[in-house]
Amino acid sequence: MFDILAAVTSVLATSAARWAALATIEPGLLARRPAPGEWSAIQCLQHVVDTEHAVFRARVLAILEGQDFAAFDPDAEGGVDAIARPAGELALDLGRMRPGSLATLRELAPDDLPRTARHAELGTVTMAELLSEWAAHDTMHIVQAERALMQAFIPGSGPWRPSFADHDVEAAG
Repeated sequence: MFDILAAVTSVLATSAARWAALATIEPGLLARRPAPGEWSAIQCLQHVVDTEHAVFRARVLAILEGQDFAAFDPDAEGGVDAIARPAGELALDLGRMRPGSLATLRELAPDDLPRTARHAELGTVTMAELLSEWAAHDTMHIVQAERALMQAFIPGSGPWRPSFADHDVEAAG
């Protein structure tokens, strides 16, 4: 049987270190958008910090308390368009916040998984669905950041460029 609590905790336990490693990359690469309207790697990191601060742990606690919660609009409520701090500082922030989130997850029991709350846009959601969303969200933005970083190198890869076809934003353009 799939242990969602253990799986989510194990994924989320690695994210801060993965972001800390990505944050050491040259700042110009981190700030490079892969295409107009798409987030750069540092914007992805800012978004993960925003959601760590205000969204996921708060939603877990809301479900435990039987409270509904609002939707989160990263464009209106987040800081992805106003990056004011270096990636290293953002990664440190995530590293400082994540242990509290992991402690909250370790307090959950299998009986908490079917508990529900009402999401303002999505309707009724379960704790298990929220936890799956959290792990997928964290992982998706790491993948998105890495895809953004790839774009600086794909055009110069010469005869190997076709092997990046699934990720080549410029060629798909």
